[in-house]
Amino acid sequence: MDEVSHPVPTSNMATITEIIDFAPESSQEFTAKRDETLLHHKPASPKGFKAWRELEPLAVVHLSQACIPAKFAPPRDVFGGDFLRLEWQQMNNNRQPFYHRNADVDEISYQVSGERTLMTEIGTVELRPGDFSRIPVGIAHDNYGREEVHLLFYIHGPVEECGDVCDKSMHKDLPFDGWQPSHCTEVLTECLGAAECEIAVSLTDEALLLRAPLEAASGMPAALNVQRHGEELSSQWLYKSESVWIGSFKQSKTRGDIYRRRIRADTIQYQISGKRTLVSQRGVVELNPGDFVCIPKGCAYTNAVASASTHLEVLTSKPTPLKMVPSERANPVSIEAIRNIREA
Repeated sequence: MDEVSHPVPTSNMATITEIIDFAPESSQEFTAKRDETLLHHKPASPKGFKAWRELEPLAVVHLSQACIPAKFAPPRDVFGGDFLRLEWQQMNNNRQPFYHRNADVDEISYQVSGERTLMTEIGTVELRPGDFSRIPVGIAHDNYGREEVHLLFYIHGPVEECGDVCDKSMHKDLPFDGWQPSHCTEVLTECLGAAECEIAVSLTDEALLLRAPLEAASGMPAALNVQRHGEELSSQWLYKSESVWIGSFKQSKTRGDIYRRRIRADTIQYQISGKRTLVSQRGVVELNPGDFVCIPKGCAYTNAVASASTHLEVLTSKPTPLKMVPSERANPVSIEAIRNIREA
């Protein structure tokens, strides 16, 4: 094929740094210097045929961080595939209607707002905003939420806990004030905890389930660990499996002149606090608390923050499509828009 000549746009932007990484397959990465104008310029296809497809702008979904008074409802699917499911759940001074066991995955949670009592066969623990927890595969569990919102991540193990443990579950005679033990429903599911994937349903004695310590097999934890993002750290990976990493990222004022390109994983982000402008080859969008976005593998991106921002990142090397209708789409990138963002 003959070499095609492309009109070169006028560039008056400074050279930027791009970090290219291979996570979660490895921690290897390298850096390159790039002209930002050219990075965001898509050349025309060669004459006579269409050489590349049009790529959709980033899609953003927004879900409230505050509990909205309502009766109990199942969690809402935000992203989901065969190797990762991400759900949003709220509980308004109630419990879920059954104890749940996963037959195939670990269940990780992040507490967004409110308080929640997590009751399991390996102990009970109180969760507050900023807390992460992991329920190992096979462990029965229930929740009592008080005007709260939390996120759930279902992933195949083994899962490594990488952060600092700030609390542990313990067996309690009274998991929460007003608790009355009863014969409860117990549901065992596969398909990453999805609806209509139950493989066994029965009754269980709640008092016996919560109060009798398990005779744990080798490698099974005796208690749940609660992790939080370390106060002194700007970024921290908290959970790692073969195909999924989950971490928390804090940023103070930054111009957004360091880009990252993940070539082996999609990057799902959830905005916890503060505002952040995401600039990418798939468009530019302002992210506010409660926003979800997925940056496809291979797409270079950066963040511009005027004051302070905290967000979660979930790297997934397997397809995990969006399950909800987008609230908005990213706008086309222009060098003028980037300049205005940095001067704001």
